[in-house]
Amino acid sequence: MRYIRYAFLAALGIVLISVSLANRAFVTLKLMPDDLADLLGFNFTIALPLFLVVLGGVVAGLVIGFIWEWLREHKHRRQADVKHREVRRLEREVKSLKKKQNEGKDEVLAILDDAAA
Repeated sequence: MRYIRYAFLAALGIVLISVSLANRAFVTLKLMPDDLADLLGFNFTIALPLFLVVLGGVVAGLVIGFIWEWLREHKHRRQADVKHREVRRLEREVKSLKKKQNEGKDEVLAILDDAAA
């Protein structure tokens, strides 16, 4: 399985390098259209290689997706945490009840009762 993962990562690396080498031309990114920028008096432009724009968009999409999913699953993680605490509390309660039940009994009989339950 490890070799399949390494082969996949190597193939992905080769594809990313070939896309990067094929798209080295510079493109100009503008924050706003020219007419709106003239109206507001503010315009931000930057020139980057095309492969950085494409790969940056992919990375930004992944990050936004991970954050969105993490926020969406918050209620499930919270519910699991509450259930985990409840199970721990009930386990402690069962343990204390077994201890009270086995008070005054022989230790061997108490162990056998615990094993049977």
